[in-house]
Amino acid sequence: MTNSISRTAMLTACLFATSVTSVALAADPPAVASGHYRAKQMLGMKILISGDTAIGTVDDIVFDAAGNLEYLVVENGNKLVTVPFEAAKFDLEKKVGVLTLTSDQYKTIPTYTTTTYPTFYAPAYRTEVYKYYGLTPRELRRLGPPIVRP
Repeated sequence: MTNSISRTAMLTACLFATSVTSVALAADPPAVASGHYRAKQMLGMKILISGDTAIGTVDDIVFDAAGNLEYLVVENGNKLVTVPFEAAKFDLEKKVGVLTLTSDQYKTIPTYTTTTYPTFYAPAYRTEVYKYYGLTPRELRRLGPPIVRP
């Protein structure tokens, strides 16, 4: 009987310690993410190009239909720029994202406003935007049943 009570008490203590640890980890996320990011870490983050030149802050994030993070929308004044997520390297401790672009390269990227948003998933737009950053867009995943062609 005493042995059974000891085992129950020990199991209860272990479960309690595990739940307390889980709550503590959830309350204080690490400053440096390990392969994942949270929207609240990204929004408002300063974006830099070569020479530590600030070009704006992350105003919005764009997901594809499958839930993949596709773009950052960077705001500078009244101008917005689309940045493929893969183009930025992040330092969460400093709250900055860095693009490997020169000032001259950055000046060639088209801007838009909140009243003239682009069609983010038009194939020509995706190809053009990724090209500015020296990237190739990945294939979009389609939700739903596969398309069967005759």
